[in-house]
Amino acid sequence: MLWPALRVLSQGELSPDQLRQLLGTLRLKASPRAEGPGAAKSIAHRTFTDSTGTRLVLDLARAGESGWVLALFFDGEPPSADTIEGHRVLLRDAVDRFGLTLIEITPAATAEEVYVSPQPPGVSESGIGVSWNLPYDDLDQLWPHLGLRKDAPREVKMVKLREVTRTPVWSTAPLSLRRQAEAFLRGI
Repeated sequence: MLWPALRVLSQGELSPDQLRQLLGTLRLKASPRAEGPGAAKSIAHRTFTDSTGTRLVLDLARAGESGWVLALFFDGEPPSADTIEGHRVLLRDAVDRFGLTLIEITPAATAEEVYVSPQPPGVSESGIGVSWNLPYDDLDQLWPHLGLRKDAPREVKMVKLREVTRTPVWSTAPLSLRRQAEAFLRGI
């Protein structure tokens, strides 16, 4: 079973020649991946093993008309942090080189890699809701709900936490949680 280790979502147009160049740059075969999450949208992939013998799959998939998903999957033990970071650099470079716009990277390593939903002017409502029905009163419990691990970089946590604190539901969150969040955002 394949599991995602790194996912880069980008947007932009690629000509057929640019797409061929991207496949060549990443050494991908122009054949879809047949297994794992999102395989139905896959257009090219490459299977290889890392230095520990872990099977990895580098994949390119479509996301709508102009969206692109570059992902690193693993089978078995997760790849090392060095392997993930090496692929983060490789995939970010590919996004930049081919003029695509970076939307998000999961897991994010910097604030720039976090997607923040744009709010239309005058709209303060989000998809979170208007009443706090989560059992969390401690910030460490909230991180997984925001899609973050406890050891996520501080700047990534700050972006996600700011996004939550701007929602109407935040005013109904437990006072202890709101105080912890304020202290965290102030750097205390």
